[in-house]
Amino acid sequence: MSLPVTFDYDGHDATGLAALVASGTVTPDELLDEALARVEALNPSLNAVVLVQEDRAREAIRSGLPRGTFRGVPFLLKDLGAEAADFPSHSGSRLWRNQTWPADSAIVARLKAAGLVILGRTTAPEGGIGPATEAVVYGGPTRNPWDLGRTPGGSSGGAGAAVAAGIVPAAHGSDGGGSVRIPASNCGLFGLKPTRARLPDGPYAGEGWGGMAIDGYLTRSVRDTAALLDATEGADLGAPYWAPPLCKGYMAAIARPPARLRIGVCETTFTGRPVDPDCAEAVRDAARLLESLGHHVEPFRPDADHEGMIRAWVDIVACGTALWIRSAPKGRDPEGLVEPVSRGAMAHASSLSGEGYLAAIGRIHAYGRRMAAEFERIDVLLSPVMAEPPAEIGRFAHQSEDYLAYRLGEEGVWPYSPFCTAFNASGQPAASLPLHWTAGGLPVGVQLAARFGEDETLIALCREVEMARPWFHKRPPR
Repeated sequence: MSLPVTFDYDGHDATGLAALVASGTVTPDELLDEALARVEALNPSLNAVVLVQEDRAREAIRSGLPRGTFRGVPFLLKDLGAEAADFPSHSGSRLWRNQTWPADSAIVARLKAAGLVILGRTTAPEGGIGPATEAVVYGGPTRNPWDLGRTPGGSSGGAGAAVAAGIVPAAHGSDGGGSVRIPASNCGLFGLKPTRARLPDGPYAGEGWGGMAIDGYLTRSVRDTAALLDATEGADLGAPYWAPPLCKGYMAAIARPPARLRIGVCETTFTGRPVDPDCAEAVRDAARLLESLGHHVEPFRPDADHEGMIRAWVDIVACGTALWIRSAPKGRDPEGLVEPVSRGAMAHASSLSGEGYLAAIGRIHAYGRRMAAEFERIDVLLSPVMAEPPAEIGRFAHQSEDYLAYRLGEEGVWPYSPFCTAFNASGQPAASLPLHWTAGGLPVGVQLAARFGEDETLIALCREVEMARPWFHKRPPR
């Protein structure tokens, strides 16, 4: 069954679609029909949606959807984490192909309780290790709907491509070094990484990458992210640590603008290196907008050991990757199934001692304390999300076993994405806002980051910016 001709799927965010379901204007089955039709029409060029299970989605509707915030809205899980009993996963790797779980993870259970209709998963790089989504297990790269020769980013690249293309209005992602914010920037979307431990990791993990990884969402509106975070926030039973409690919640926070804030502006990297002119101009333009809204804006570059932080991050991620590989189902040979960069990460991890791993954790903690001290002078930091517009397909393919060069070399990930990891390391909330497009039509996001635990201040500011400079109707060409 097709949607009524008077219905505009693209004209509503997930919150708006849920309201139409609640009013009886459209049914969950009709929304699912439209999402599946778009997968069929758009996915051959994007390669963003995998492991589609229409039967599971139909059964969820027939069984009676919970009357949550998003009842009846089609939704996609990232093919990494988000363990679900009904939705097997490849985790971006041939090593983990079609892995199943006996029960839903806490975050998936909460997403289902919100009434979302999960229909499949979105592509991710192997183990979430890169800023592009080109895993061998999917048979080819995932492409950016704004320019099919460019990457949508990673590791939530499939989620970014699917939402930007209009397949679903919102999708699950995760962020251990920018993996929500990078696709948000590359795909012209909104993406917020919450404060460390704001969302549940269990029961299949205690923490990701030393506490630096956390789930999140790719959306076209701030209110969708706010409502999704409200539906899923809070530690799961037995979590090793908790985020500071919210005062009102995300949706309550966006009901009114925040108090006027001290906003620091950094248009270079945090180590002082220049970035692409479009990325710098995006920041300057956003600073002018924030100043016009009455905020106090001043130049600011956080004084912390950023180079030491990224080296520690690289060590921790290598160890996490090695553990992930060694935990694979029995009978599968990593040597023949994992990609070269992952093999390189495993080799690097083997060169580290237990003391070395704990030293890296200590450097990350020290960095967080230093960044907290720096944020005593400002409330929010404005910076680029990326040092360049979206990279061309193939630039960050996992073809080299030189893991350190891939991450830290002159042509590596760190020069391309030098901003996001800072806030995974410090645990602070940070968001990518789609405020700029290049002359060639490529999206370029700006990043706003707030103090640890100040998610409500951050999302209220993001909503104020969205209202002043709406982006919802900006769409890639079709």
